[in-house]
Amino acid sequence: MKHKFVVGENVYFTASNVARPAASGIYEVIRLLPTDGQDCQYRIKSSSETFERVAKESQLTVC
Repeated sequence: MKHKFVVGENVYFTASNVARPAASGIYEVIRLLPTDGQDCQYRIKSSSETFERVAKESQLTVC
């Protein structure tokens, strides 16, 4: 599977209601991660947070 987004790209993250609480909004792709079954994964970071998150490609859209 090929990743849709690249490192440094800004993406819109839509938080899942099932997972840990997270703020939806604009994030930067920090690192590409291996796939999780059928979905590519990414490390993303918001400028308003001090930590990175892991997000599935299905939770991300182009800004």
